[in-house]
Amino acid sequence: MPEKLKLSKKEKEEFRKLLLEKKNSIIKKLSQFYNESKEIETDTALDLVDKAETSYTKEFLLGLTDSERDQLVMIDQALERLEKDEFGLCQICHKEINKKRLQIIPWTPYCISCQEKKEGESKGK
Repeated sequence: MPEKLKLSKKEKEEFRKLLLEKKNSIIKKLSQFYNESKEIETDTALDLVDKAETSYTKEFLLGLTDSERDQLVMIDQALERLEKDEFGLCQICHKEINKKRLQIIPWTPYCISCQEKKEGESKGK
C-alpha cells in the first residue's frame, strides 16, 4: 500500500498554485498557437515555395501543441493526486519524490530513479 507524503496545508496550496499557473500558461500558449495556425491558413500563398513554408510553419505550430497537451494531462493528473493526498509519491515505486524535484516539475508522476528506468525502456524500443 502506498504511503502518503506529509505535506502541510501551505505546501499543498503552493504546489496547487504552481500547477495552476503552469496550466494557465500552457492554455494561453495553445490558444496563441491555434490563432496563429488559423492566420496562416487564411493567408493566401502566392507560389509553391510560399505554400510549402506555410504548410511547414502550420505543422510546426500544431506539433508543438502535442507536447503541451501531454503536459496539460500530466498537470491535471497531478492536481488530482494532490486532492487524493497521493501527490509527491512515485506512481511506480510509491516512494516519496524529492521535494526539490517537485518544485521544479510539480506534475511529475515519478521519482528520478523510476523516470530514468522508464526513459531507458523507451529508448530501447
